[in-house]
Amino acid sequence: MEIGIGTPGCKPPFVAHHRVNDDAWQSLPAHLTGVGAIAAILAGKLGLQDMGELLGLLHDLGKYSQAFQVYLKSAIGALNQDEDEDWVDAKSLKGKVDHSTAGAQFAWHALRQGSRQEQIAGQILALCIASHHSGLIDCIGAKPDSFGEDIFNRRMQKAHASTHLDEVLEVADTKLLERCQTLLDERKFVSRVNELWTGIVSSNSHQQSGSRQVAQQQFGLLVRFIFSCLIDADRIDTANFEHPKVERFRPQGRYADWLTLTRRLDGYLAALPPTRAIDHLRQDISAQCLQAANRPAGIYTLTVPTGGGKTLASLRFALHHAQQRDLDRIVYVIPFTSIIDQNAEVVRKVLEPEDAPQDRGRIVLEHHGSLTPEQQTWREKVLSENWDAPVVYTTMVQFLEALFGAGTRGARRMHQLARSVLIFDEIQTVPIRCVHLFNNAINFLASHCNATVVLCTATQPLLDRVDATKGAVRLHETPELMRDVNQLFEDLKRVDVQDRRKPGGWTDQEIAALAINEMERSGSCLVVVNTKASARRVFELCAADTAVGITAHLSTDMCPAHRKQELGNLRERLAANLPTLCVSTQLIEAGVDVDFGTVIRFLAGLDSIAQAAGRCNRNGRPEPGIVHLVNPQTENLDKLPDILIGREKTLRVLDEFKHDPTRFSNNLIGPQALSSYYRYYFFERAKDMAYTVPAGEIAQTDTMLNLLAGNTGAVGEYQKNHEAAPPICFRQAFMTAAKAFKAIDSPTQAVIVPFGEAGKKLVSDLHAAFDVELDIDLLRTAQQYSVNVFPHVLRKLQDAQALHEVKPDTRILCLDGRYYSDLFGLATEPVSPLEFMNV
Repeated sequence: MEIGIGTPGCKPPFVAHHRVNDDAWQSLPAHLTGVGAIAAILAGKLGLQDMGELLGLLHDLGKYSQAFQVYLKSAIGALNQDEDEDWVDAKSLKGKVDHSTAGAQFAWHALRQGSRQEQIAGQILALCIASHHSGLIDCIGAKPDSFGEDIFNRRMQKAHASTHLDEVLEVADTKLLERCQTLLDERKFVSRVNELWTGIVSSNSHQQSGSRQVAQQQFGLLVRFIFSCLIDADRIDTANFEHPKVERFRPQGRYADWLTLTRRLDGYLAALPPTRAIDHLRQDISAQCLQAANRPAGIYTLTVPTGGGKTLASLRFALHHAQQRDLDRIVYVIPFTSIIDQNAEVVRKVLEPEDAPQDRGRIVLEHHGSLTPEQQTWREKVLSENWDAPVVYTTMVQFLEALFGAGTRGARRMHQLARSVLIFDEIQTVPIRCVHLFNNAINFLASHCNATVVLCTATQPLLDRVDATKGAVRLHETPELMRDVNQLFEDLKRVDVQDRRKPGGWTDQEIAALAINEMERSGSCLVVVNTKASARRVFELCAADTAVGITAHLSTDMCPAHRKQELGNLRERLAANLPTLCVSTQLIEAGVDVDFGTVIRFLAGLDSIAQAAGRCNRNGRPEPGIVHLVNPQTENLDKLPDILIGREKTLRVLDEFKHDPTRFSNNLIGPQALSSYYRYYFFERAKDMAYTVPAGEIAQTDTMLNLLAGNTGAVGEYQKNHEAAPPICFRQAFMTAAKAFKAIDSPTQAVIVPFGEAGKKLVSDLHAAFDVELDIDLLRTAQQYSVNVFPHVLRKLQDAQALHEVKPDTRILCLDGRYYSDLFGLATEPVSPLEFMNV
């Protein structure tokens, strides 16, 4: 078998890729075997190494066709229009030369006539190979123009003249084909796939009769997991050839061992002397997490009040648990980028100490979102992250995209969730419409992918008590890592929550006056509001009546570096006991380590109120802090249904608490009150949890859960037209569902902003960069200088010509400096140079 990876100027008979800078060619057999070797390792996490190898060997089999070889060579100029008769107009043929169906047909034809188990394995192989450029295709169509069509079989029955299968089998490397046939004849993967299939059925056998949705969705997750292995292997092998220097920087699992990392953390914790009463409580919480690390795999809860030191306590559990179970990585899933900055910085100092320079930048990976759109160029594929690090910090949005998003960029990361500890920080922020999808996914990862899951928060939602026929979390039989949660809340109670609602509501002026009075009384005050408009109005009123430097503003219109700077200034003032007033959106609530004397919170969900309270008297001064709940007179929540409904349910709990506080142990933000709140909230939102998709982009109104499970509407249409069920095991509308899926209501585009001298230099460096390794470093830095912009804001900025591309081949957007305010961040109109000179 030809294995050569590319010699400058030497063109193999069949090529896969061309490297421009030194005119080297990667032979097609080299690429196929290379991808097969990597995919075997990745799929081996599920015991499917032979399936992974087979996927790699077959995925680009169609590139053996003369049509593809001529297309590729014409595209890069190896064939000349005037001199070579074979030359074709590659630009007009882009995406039209089918090279992915041949391998899919080869696998499907080998297994489709076999047992049901062989058909299942065969369809997985064919789906993954046929989809490796587009993202997983629909099996039975759910779009208006393909409703009820058997798209899978239509693809498998595509004429060989178009897929070039017969031609390919004539000319392909004989040893490569022999290896494929051996793997197909041995069929070890068939029995392993059957074990996984049976395990999924068994783990969901408790469901009520008639509901198979949960198991069916998890069958689809199994397909996506295997697909992930192929995609990542393909991207890695391609990138390693096109940019060989990058390969040296790719860890591929070669990290510092867990023993080293656990010793670093334990040594750091041992060196922290307890100086306050709360420090002893935090040490006890950390010790309990250490004791719990020897528990078996499963889904656990870590319910600790705010200020209890969850960040390092959960890390202690994760590191020791990963060491004891020989797992591959720890993935922290965090709701907001603002917390990632803070938590990752703390953990990096511990796990990447100055006396271990070899580990600097190699242990903790931050992945905040993307600066590039899904339709990636080859260059963007090199710059993509695949979570190849021992400790990964990412967002809930990125986690959900890895499991359910369109295309291949997010999907390639999914396999990294196997053999891992998954820590969901502030789990209460999981999007309500994704609850069942999320629950079924983490059950799948815990039960079948050797992952351990920890749901971590002070305000534990009732994910195990939602409709089990659609998907409820299956917690371990002894799920809580803490011994006595009620006592812990009592011990860590540091604030007095006061219901300050009044008829007609509070005006902005009254709220500003209260904030200033409370700052003067307690030394510092934090005002947490629900909208950016409210934050700006209240800030302006407070700033007008306070001395320069006292009042700060925080919102998601500010880039992470800007927010970090403001938070740093706030912490310095708070530590020095200087008068401090901050007006912020809810981004400050979850996990941001600040300690104010007083908090004013606009009415919202009780979970948000409890999180805001966690920013008050965080370090346990003897005198309780005060949290004022106010109902603002001016606030528009029409486009924020989660906050609006949460506020309604909070009002119910507030009224019940006023009537009988003993029912809630006299704690408005304790476990009993929060449990009541979540019961009311989840009951109200039960119909939203399966993720409704309206008719339009799909043929009829449906749920994402159904599209990724039984796809019953489309299957029913097929049966009506054919008087029989579709003759395939997987019937999901994978692509239609993925394109309809949005982790948040409106997807955002990251825009790099020239904040400060460092931001301006970054933009300049990005324009000048040409080296890929340097680009990777710059793009990681750029995450600190990016603002996620909603589509309507993006259009305004584009209309104003306030955006420009860094480079044509990356489509990375930068903001004109005139549209960024040092007070409020990104703006849709030019910022006046005289803006708030008195602030």
